[in-house]
Amino acid sequence: MKKILALLALSSIALSITATPAFAHGPTPQKVEKTVVIKADPAKVWALVKDFGNMQKWHPAVASTKLSTKGGETFRALSLKGGGVINEKLRSADDADMKLKYEIVDSPLPLTDYNSVITVSKGPGAGETTVVWVGRFYRLYKLNPPIPQGQDDATATAAVTGIYDSGLANLKKVAESSK
Repeated sequence: MKKILALLALSSIALSITATPAFAHGPTPQKVEKTVVIKADPAKVWALVKDFGNMQKWHPAVASTKLSTKGGETFRALSLKGGGVINEKLRSADDADMKLKYEIVDSPLPLTDYNSVITVSKGPGAGETTVVWVGRFYRLYKLNPPIPQGQDDATATAAVTGIYDSGLANLKKVAESSK
């Protein structure tokens, strides 16, 4: 009987140890990755993407962009057509790899800890370009359930997906129509 009680005690301790971390870790990192092929030279597309101070030239949700520098770092404030401002920090712009890295410092979006990379490369066909936009982030609400409406993973992912889909579609339109 003592052996059975000892086994039950050990198994309940083991269950509590393995079950506890699942409830205490907080939100799961989210990722959105979107790709578009553009019928334009990669250098032309890269010139649009790397111009950190002129996102309004190709993203339909951006009304204007204001650049600033602080301590040698470059920041941009994206004024949105629907209202609101997204403040971003440039992490790097690599001309050799045609890769732009940035992060959101402050925004009205339902997310936090957002980091992104936009990569421009030679496309599958002659005169084509492939653009890949990848973002990693967390939902706005960082604690465990219950999660307030509008601060969940699905809402954060839908917001980023909408930004990427509309941005890449318009980047394609702008790059393919301009000479």
